[in-house]
Amino acid sequence: MAKKSGNKSSAELREQISQSREEVERRLTRVREESDIPKKIRRSVQREPVPWIIGAIAVGLLVTAVVTRRRKIVVSAKPGSKPKAALLEAGFLLGALRVAATLLKPVVAKFVEEKFGHYAARGRPGPKGF
Repeated sequence: MAKKSGNKSSAELREQISQSREEVERRLTRVREESDIPKKIRRSVQREPVPWIIGAIAVGLLVTAVVTRRRKIVVSAKPGSKPKAALLEAGFLLGALRVAATLLKPVVAKFVEEKFGHYAARGRPGPKGF
């Protein structure tokens, strides 16, 4: 049950209500100050910057280590495959491409010169012109 107010006058009740409101306001202000995390962090960094700097460096190193970690790739040969034959075939193809490129280089150079040679004949304009 609620407490009975007794024979208190309305002035006393108003005074009691205003005191209760002030007390609630003080408590609310304190709760707001306690829950202001960014403000607490700023004060802590200003008071003791060295632990914060060391912590930031440690977190940076940890993140860098996790992000740049190398993954091992394991390639297993299938029992029926012949890797030496595949390497030999790839080597032969690369060698043939190199010989073909060497033989075709003068032909390609002449073709390009015929098609785009007139652009090179004009020369380069002065330093200010485009």
